[in-house]
Amino acid sequence: MSEKEQILDVMRKAGQPLNAGKVAELTGLDRKVVDKTFAEMKKTGEIVSPVRCKWEPAVK
Repeated sequence: MSEKEQILDVMRKAGQPLNAGKVAELTGLDRKVVDKTFAEMKKTGEIVSPVRCKWEPAVK
């Protein structure tokens, strides 16, 4: 499972917007990896921010 898939899976299971720190904690990934993957996912529109500094999948 790629980092992107792990992050989306955790976000869907949480059922609420999460910040990068919480995603790193829940996935066990390094925070830098999460930040880099978030940046890529923001550009492609895979995640959206309903609340400042918190993110959720664009398609649930």
